[in-house]
Amino acid sequence: MMETQDGAEFCFPQLLNISCKKPTLPWSEAVLLNILLPSNCVLTVALNLLVIISVSHFRQLHTPTNILLLSLAVSDFLLGLVLMPGVIHMRASCWFLGDLMCSLCNFVAYTITSASIGDMVLISADRYVAICDPLHYPTRITVRRVKLSVCLCWSCSVLYNSLFINDYLTQLDIHNSCYGECVIVTDFIAGVVDLVLTFIVPVTIIIVLYMRVFVVAVSQARAMRSHITAATLQRSVNLTRKSELKAARTLGVLVLVFLICFCPYYCVTLAADSLLITPSGLFVIFLFYFNSCLNPLIYALFYPWFRKAMKVIFTLQILQPGSCEANIL
Repeated sequence: MMETQDGAEFCFPQLLNISCKKPTLPWSEAVLLNILLPSNCVLTVALNLLVIISVSHFRQLHTPTNILLLSLAVSDFLLGLVLMPGVIHMRASCWFLGDLMCSLCNFVAYTITSASIGDMVLISADRYVAICDPLHYPTRITVRRVKLSVCLCWSCSVLYNSLFINDYLTQLDIHNSCYGECVIVTDFIAGVVDLVLTFIVPVTIIIVLYMRVFVVAVSQARAMRSHITAATLQRSVNLTRKSELKAARTLGVLVLVFLICFCPYYCVTLAADSLLITPSGLFVIFLFYFNSCLNPLIYALFYPWFRKAMKVIFTLQILQPGSCEANIL
């Protein structure tokens, strides 16, 4: 590539007047882009693929809650397979894939992120009904309804983001200042509206639902320690409640990790988009994507069925006839 007077290289040497300069990365940013992000990308794809195979293959795992975890795993898998390599490419070098691919990449990024947040809202709602209204949970939260909710979540995410970045899909280079650049710029009002609709409102719903779940879970835990009811009935109720409380705690950890990873990114975005191009801003982006790698690790830590499923997959027992009926729980 041809160099400028200050030593920087042009992305398109044949277009000197309109070409962008090739990014020059400080040491800390180069480490993140060349080592940490690619490693996180590989782990995210591999671990979430295990979750997708496990929940999809074994019939015992076809429960409403696991269907929601499957949807979350699909969004995390796509994030690691499509978005992380795109981010590495955009930050580490010039954008050579054209304006159309730039717009599509950003559209897919926004869609997957919105769908992930929607999945978290659905997971919180699932635990809310399971803990706060356990008698009606089997009739209200069915596999069919959950599948419809997941499809609606993804459809709304696609529709909303197609409207939100419609200008970029119809006018591909509307905000690019030079060739070799891939940026999405929104005005202040549109940015605030998007922040409210895709983060503040969903996160508020998640926090409110889980605060309610926490209060009810504490009261149920105290009730289980009492000896007012009959011993046989109490034992039966206790087993059910303990199972639901354990699931609530596990998914509570999932939601907490999600908030820890996502909040810094949206806070920086709200403060100023330009902060995301600094080395500290890149770390915020890494934390944002690292959440997709952490989710399967949380399943492995808290869910025995996931560890059993991985054993069956790695030992190739999954290839045997009838393996989908295996006892995983």
